[in-house]
Amino acid sequence: MSTGTIVAIVVIALIVLAIFAFVLPRMRARGQERKLNKARGRAAEGHRELAEERMERARLAERQAQRERAEAELHESRAGMHERGLADDHLDEAPEPGRFERGREGEREGEREGEHTR
Repeated sequence: MSTGTIVAIVVIALIVLAIFAFVLPRMRARGQERKLNKARGRAAEGHRELAEERMERARLAERQAQRERAEAELHESRAGMHERGLADDHLDEAPEPGRFERGREGEREGEREGEHTR
């Protein structure tokens, strides 16, 4: 083999080594970046699903609170009517005072159930 051929083989080998030295790390970095982007996408999707679920629960709670407020306003207006004597024909339908006190709710319901079965 001539010296020129050996030099050409060495140069080609160095070029191939240089290509591998620069290209392979970049390819690995791109692969890792793709994996990272996929993981980010999955994490974001999970958070969005959780946020949607929580927002739906919040909407339901708001609707329930709205219903409760409307019912409270209705009872307040009925109380005003009873105080002014405008609803005397509905006195028997009026709830008893203290009916909704904590701890007594279950007791009063139990008393009423006992009265109905007698």
